[in-house]
Amino acid sequence: MTSSRPRSRNSYSMSGISVYRDGMALPDFLVIGAPKAGSTAVHAALTGHPQLFLSTPKEPKFFLSDGTPPPRERHRGPGDGHSRQEWVWKREDYERLFDAAPPGVLKGESTPFYLWDREAHVRIARALPDVRLVAVVRDPVDRAYSNWVHLRSDGLEPEADFLTACRLEEQRAAAGWAPFWRYLELGRYGEQLAHLFEHVDRERVHVIRYRELVDAPARTLDGIAAFLGVATGVVTTVPASNTHGWADDTPTNSALRRAIRAGAHAGRHLPPQAWRRRLERPLVRALQRGDEPRPRLSPAVRRQLLPAFDRDVHRLQDLLDRPFDDWLSDAGRGSFSARR
Repeated sequence: MTSSRPRSRNSYSMSGISVYRDGMALPDFLVIGAPKAGSTAVHAALTGHPQLFLSTPKEPKFFLSDGTPPPRERHRGPGDGHSRQEWVWKREDYERLFDAAPPGVLKGESTPFYLWDREAHVRIARALPDVRLVAVVRDPVDRAYSNWVHLRSDGLEPEADFLTACRLEEQRAAAGWAPFWRYLELGRYGEQLAHLFEHVDRERVHVIRYRELVDAPARTLDGIAAFLGVATGVVTTVPASNTHGWADDTPTNSALRRAIRAGAHAGRHLPPQAWRRRLERPLVRALQRGDEPRPRLSPAVRRQLLPAFDRDVHRLQDLLDRPFDDWLSDAGRGSFSARR
């Protein structure tokens, strides 16, 4: 149990700011990703455990920054400006997230981009020498598709064709679009975990599969509880996901998407809540008002993307000594909500 271990008295500096010191209210565990792989479901489930305290907001993103505001040049995609403003990058603000934790409980937060961000691995290892990390990995093609559907449903993804959006990834990254637009790169868990294991002992990293969370939630959540050193059998279900409605590409919906992107660009310097309350939420609600079924990912599309992950899936298998070859088949596993 991580909370019983004495914390290191060492501190380190990120851009001259002392990030770690004795007595800081820092987390004992982190849910580190991957995005659209079930980290939100894990966070929601763990909030029901009386021996755990999880932060609000769920994704403070603290270790994605070096103690300074996140750079604007890395947040130039649609809606990225508001995501950037929501980062908890100040040390004192991050500490404050855990001030309300009762004595004796384990504190945690869930930022799904920690798994992808190599610099975050180094910062976490230095600041939290005893931290325990939970990573959720999902079929990378399904994850990429879910990522695209999410941004498309929110009106931010301008590309109506999933494969075309994937092919634009490098161009978008070079233009400064945020990591959430990296549909393929975010699913290369072999690369990510190999780097993480260079900085954090494997024994302090618990990797679960998305399908395990869907198919056997009680057993999977018990595995996380045992890994963290808290009582098992306490949280046994995953709360229902808040799935957004899907809107087909009608002229009205296309106009709404353009308005959302234009508004996000024009309002990027406004406080996030001001923009969302006044403009974004009404537009997104209008876009998501329909009940059209989400388009399913076809085997033909899967086949076109499998080569992008073949090498990394084999690397992941070797790294964890677990089979992941089902990810290289034509059959996807679908979404969490579709398989409940």
